[in-house]
Amino acid sequence: MSKDKRCPVNEMKLEFPGRSINEGFARAAIAGFAAQLDPTLDEINDIKTAVSEAVTNSIVHAYPDKIGRVMLRGRIFEDGVLEITVKDWGIGIEDVRKARAPMFTTGNEERSGMGFTIMESFMDKLYVRSKVGKGTTVRMLKRIAPRNTAR
Repeated sequence: MSKDKRCPVNEMKLEFPGRSINEGFARAAIAGFAAQLDPTLDEINDIKTAVSEAVTNSIVHAYPDKIGRVMLRGRIFEDGVLEITVKDWGIGIEDVRKARAPMFTTGNEERSGMGFTIMESFMDKLYVRSKVGKGTTVRMLKRIAPRNTAR
């Protein structure tokens, strides 16, 4: 997973328990942070949906038998790139490539297996790194083009 070596112009980091109620908190937090880039409503909805999927994956799959920690980090770069990282310290993913395939799930029949596919479709780039027994890091990038606000 390539790390961006540039310095962000702004960044934030939150850590919270992996409880389902905190998925909405993560969505709202990243939307508030991304708002400084003046995204369109569609762009903000894409960002919120991708974060929702990543956080839900951590809550449901990383910690099947306990409440663990989830970290959400947002960074903004000069060129309008928003980098979002969702990290957990849970059970990890044995085969990331298999897990990224549409319809693959380790959850019950209520899970669609589309989380990574949704993240990938709403963001410009998606990187997933995982180690069994150590956790998973999902890094997503989305460029928000400047809008002409002159009327």
